[in-house]
Amino acid sequence: MSVSESRFASGFALAADWHLALDTCLERLALPAGANLGFCYWSDHFNAEVDAILQALQARTGVTHWVGASALGLIGREGAQLDAPGISLLVAQLPPDSFRVFSGRAPLPNAREFAAHSAIVHADPATPDMPDLVRDMAGKLSGLHLSGGMASGRDGNLLIADAAFTGGLCGVAFDRRIAILGELSQGCRQLGPARVATEVEDNLIGRLDGRRSVAVFRDAVSPLYRDDLRRAARGVQLALSDEADPRHYTVRHIIGIDPNGGRLAIDDLAEEGQQVFFVRRDADSATHDLDTMLLALRERCPSAPKAALYVSCTGRGGSLFERDDSEVEAIQRVFGNIPLAGFFASGELLGERLYGYTGVLTLFC
Repeated sequence: MSVSESRFASGFALAADWHLALDTCLERLALPAGANLGFCYWSDHFNAEVDAILQALQARTGVTHWVGASALGLIGREGAQLDAPGISLLVAQLPPDSFRVFSGRAPLPNAREFAAHSAIVHADPATPDMPDLVRDMAGKLSGLHLSGGMASGRDGNLLIADAAFTGGLCGVAFDRRIAILGELSQGCRQLGPARVATEVEDNLIGRLDGRRSVAVFRDAVSPLYRDDLRRAARGVQLALSDEADPRHYTVRHIIGIDPNGGRLAIDDLAEEGQQVFFVRRDADSATHDLDTMLLALRERCPSAPKAALYVSCTGRGGSLFERDDSEVEAIQRVFGNIPLAGFFASGELLGERLYGYTGVLTLFC
């Protein structure tokens, strides 16, 4: 059995009581016979009840293996909402030996025991050195395909991988029989050409194409903000280019401006000689970028997808689009009303990188 022969179902519900949310999810979810893997995303309002939720899911569905994360907002086939209690579920019937749930307590077996080709990963944002952990995890996958997101919450973050815990990363790995494809939407438009960063010291960038960075920044922003660069920095960010794949640049905030020395400070480390460019995020740019990504991903999918997981940044939703569920509507315009679950994350994962302010769609093809 491959993913094309597998079956999926999803359920999504908002309710102040987790029992009611779970009941409604399961009513909406046509559980496939032999379902053996589930994804569960729950509102951080229910963090104290996560053990009870997991036990109820296992008892009522017969599905033993569950992975997921707490979230400030939830995404499902029926909609999406930030800052509202609820639950979002996706269940799958897969070949029993085609996947492995993993965590710090139960690491992936070696390649001789299980040839991990791809993975859906959830992570705790409070964990130090998370970018390094993501790169290390991606290096364990023969297909180098990793996607997912970091839990979000007001008073702490929780993960599940057959049990509830905090810290590190966890998820489910698949062998090559399970075909998944993922892509991200940056939600940006580029302001001016890419430039070479020099005189770089940690997160400080002294020059861009030989000119002082602040001077280049002033030229890139709207004339309305050239005399108020600190205000401009709230709407314009700096993107660090990925030479291997220019689409997968990482956007970082400008957190400091040195008008005397001409340097810019960003919330990440830059490299001497790296290509960078300025970007702006706004509703029109985000909508266009999302639609472009979805159409390109449809072209890459070898057959109509069976199901999807969508992870969007907590900074997107209605603060970037018209409504919190605008991204769900865009996905359904391209892929139809397929089973869908997801959450609003404090960071998004794709390939070897941790992103912010992006949307990551993963398809089971």
